[in-house]
Amino acid sequence: MRSCATAGVVALHRTLRKALRSFSAPSSCAFLGPNLPDVWVPREHTSPHTLFPESLQWANGYSAVILEGKPIAKQMKVQVADEIRKMKSVIGKFPRLAVVLVGDRRDSHTFIHIKLKACGQVGIETVVSQLPEKCDESELLDVVSGLNEDPDVHGIVVQLPLPQHLDEEKIINVVSPEKDVDGFHPLNMGSLAIRGRKPFSVPCAPKGCIELLLRHGVEIKGKRAVIIGRSKIAGLPTSLLLQRHHATVSMLHAYTKNPEEITSEADIVVADVGIPNIVRGNWLKKGAVVIDMGTNQVKDPSGHGFCVSGDVCFEEAVKVASAITPVPGGIGPVTISMLLSNTLDSAKRAFGMIETDVEFSVLGLYSYSKCTP
Repeated sequence: MRSCATAGVVALHRTLRKALRSFSAPSSCAFLGPNLPDVWVPREHTSPHTLFPESLQWANGYSAVILEGKPIAKQMKVQVADEIRKMKSVIGKFPRLAVVLVGDRRDSHTFIHIKLKACGQVGIETVVSQLPEKCDESELLDVVSGLNEDPDVHGIVVQLPLPQHLDEEKIINVVSPEKDVDGFHPLNMGSLAIRGRKPFSVPCAPKGCIELLLRHGVEIKGKRAVIIGRSKIAGLPTSLLLQRHHATVSMLHAYTKNPEEITSEADIVVADVGIPNIVRGNWLKKGAVVIDMGTNQVKDPSGHGFCVSGDVCFEEAVKVASAITPVPGGIGPVTISMLLSNTLDSAKRAFGMIETDVEFSVLGLYSYSKCTP
């Protein structure tokens, strides 16, 4: 459901979809792979904020480009599906993703449904292991260990959050790093933090954040970036990715003094705190690029049910920013497609089709030169 705060504004921006498609990268150099470079070199055919003609502006005077994720996610799905079809035709195998769900949280069921649907669309087989809310930790550990040992499973997702009586970190640590398509295992997170090391998988939402910036020609190298929030799912790995691309990164949290002042100096602002509209327009520098990772349910102003809001006050930020993601429809769709990409990469490693110690992207951004025949 489209955010009640952004629906009217985003509707005016639909004409930009055609421009995005016409300036899309060719399939041979399309998307960010799991093993990231220490230096990002912008694509030759793009430059900062030149993917959209100057004539395409907001009807009410706003000039912010809306960084919609759906067109990018759709193209990624097409390419992942094509890779899987080739895999089946050449070696007769395909990726399989295992999802572990504990309890009956409504939001967790919703997220899993979205993931399973996306997998089905591209040809990734799925299996769901569901445990009761009050299951013992040993039961959950046994399920994860069994999936680690199953050669037919190439990716494992433990749906978070877990019930409070379960040690989330302990469970994540048990997942095989090679099958950790969420990218949360300490080995993967640590490899992401150390220059020159290559994680098996990069967390999906941060990876989607960088992909949106790259696809829209936003310059990262040398820019000042502020991350609001330091969660292991989004804030922390996003800061590590931006540092990989040579941004100067500041991370804000609950104990940060004067967050508005720090944010107002940033060229790139990423919000991930789970508080609706905490980032106001007066927090932003004129021309900043804003990535809103927040997804919050708030009461609809009309009094009928709920709508979805981000961490950024969209209606204020769109008047100041040069580019901004909507909620929903921004990071979310690309995050799901990154999960598909990670799962495909994991399957290719399992089948010996790619080496784990080289920079490689199944979707073509980096070299195929060390692929096995």
